[in-house]
Order: sequence, then C-alpha cells, then structure tokens
Amino acid sequence: GSSSGSAALVGAGAVDMALGCDQAGSVRIPSSWSGTVGMKATHGLVPYTGILGMESTMDYCGPITANVADNALLLEVIAGADGFDGRQRDLELHPYTASLNGDIRGMKIGLLNEGFAHPLSEPDVDACVNAAAQRLRTLGAEVSEVSVPLHRDGVSIWSGVVSDGLAHTLQFNGQGLNTEGVSSPAFCEAMHGWQAHLGEFPINALMLVLLGRYLERYRGRFYITAKNLVRTLRAQYDEALSRVDLLLMPTTVHKAVRNPDSPEELTESQIITAAFNTIMNTCQFDITGHPALSLPCGLREGRPVGLMFVARRFDEPAIYRAAHALEQTGDWRGW
Repeated sequence: GSSSGSAALVGAGAVDMALGCDQAGSVRIPSSWSGTVGMKATHGLVPYTGILGMESTMDYCGPITANVADNALLLEVIAGADGFDGRQRDLELHPYTASLNGDIRGMKIGLLNEGFAHPLSEPDVDACVNAAAQRLRTLGAEVSEVSVPLHRDGVSIWSGVVSDGLAHTLQFNGQGLNTEGVSSPAFCEAMHGWQAHLGEFPINALMLVLLGRYLERYRGRFYITAKNLVRTLRAQYDEALSRVDLLLMPTTVHKAVRNPDSPEELTESQIITAAFNTIMNTCQFDITGHPALSLPCGLREGRPVGLMFVARRFDEPAIYRAAHALEQTGDWRGW
C-alpha cells in the first residue's frame, strides 16, 4: 500500500499514530501486514484537503495506530467538515471513543463468503480470521455467513473508476473536476509538468495512468459503466448490512511477501503482483463509501494477519465496538 511508511513507523513503535491515504486499501493493507489498526472511515468523514487525490468519489485519509483506542481517538479529532473539501456532505459524527465498552452481546456479524477462499487466498489466513470470528462468538456476538455475489467483481468495477479518474485528475494538475471544494493555485502550479517525471512513478501507478489514457479512446464508456455498477455493488452490501451489523473478512487474502535485498532485484512483475493481489477485499469499499477497519488477529509464519470489519455508512462506532472487544481478549501475537 502507498501508506506503508506510516504503518511501518507505527508497527515499529517509532510513532504512536500516523495518517494514510486509501483509494484501493492503502491504509488497511499495510496495517494488515504490519500488525497495526487502520481505519478507512465513511467517504467524506475525514477531510482530504491539501492531499493529491485520485478520484474524488474514492479519496480517503485515515488513522493508523497501534491499538483500537488510539484509532478511535484520532478519528474523533480529525473527523468532520473543514469547510474546504467538497467531498464532505451530510456527515454524521459520533464520539468514537464512547464505543469502546467491551460489550458486543447481541451484535450480528456476517462472515462474507466471497471474502474467503479466493484463488489467491492462503488457507492459514482464512483460518486465522475464522478463529477470530469464534472469539467474537464467545463474547456474545451472533456470527453467521452472508453472501454478496458481486464482491469479487468489485475489483473490476473499481479499476474502471480509478483508471479514468486518476488520468483526468492528473491532466488538470491534481485538481478534480465537478467538485465544490476549494482548490489551491499553488498546489496546481507545483503539479505542473508532472508528465516529465513519469519515469519516477511506481510501475503500478504508471500502469493506472497509462490505462486511463488508453481508455480515452472509448470516450468514457468504461468509466460510466463502472460508476453505474458501483450503485449495484453498494446496494448489495447495504442489503447484507440490513441483516447484520458488520461484515467480516480477511483484510488481505495472503500474508506479507518478502522484500528483495536491493531495488535492483525487484522486477516490474513483482511490483504489479504485490500491488494488485492485495486489494481483493479492500478496493470495493473505496468506491461504495462504506467504513472499513483492519485489525490484527494473529501471526502465521511470523507475519501478521489482519481481519477487516465493514459497517453501514457512518456506523464507525459499531466497528470500534467489535474491534475493541476482540482486541481485549488478549495479545493477538499469540492467537
């Protein structure tokens, strides 16, 4: 994830809290792999002012912390309208730290079938998350299986939004179109000439930019089709969340992969695989706007495993309530 530096600093104990940006999972993915807690709140809840966006309907800034209490506290501080960000509409704010009461008796939690047993899934990751679900049962939660048939196709829907969206944002020097937010002339000037630096882009970001430019020949057909399908995908999650309080699944379908000893050993294929194999359960909620949090739930082969809670829009308190209760059952490193 592109906020891996933030998660690594928190995971190493160098800082207590950090912020990350999430358009495909870049708060939650590095949190999953570093044993930290990462929250992508409901779209618009946290201002995105002053940050280079990819597409205004899927830009998020969120807290990465060492524990759930710090995460809830930091969200409490940064959430709310700043008067500048056009992404912020009809916000619902809560005292998130008040959710940390440890009582989840009667909460209904749905194990998302399509979030497990993916072709890229590692069995020990699925087993670790299922074991955490059993812990939730012992705390009094009602855990059952639910299905969202379009979940796995959500990755393709996401790609149709982000590729055109990013290309057009960059075309206007980082200033998104059709927004009511305040834009910075200085930011726009600083971004001018970005094309001369394409060779410095990470290969995965460059691939998205090139894909967006290629799709221009189709005059927005794939983008508008994807945007229409977002409505269907969101409705399927909403229907599932009308029957349960939270959805539960692995954050990443596999554990962290080994970094090469030097940049020279890193191939473009490895970069693309590492960048896009990780988003199978995360990118969908960037386009639907639902809040999602990654919480460490165990170690497998010495590497952290993260589970992800997803809630109804603006129901971050339900996420924090369940995450804190699970966290209090013991040190996740021994699970």
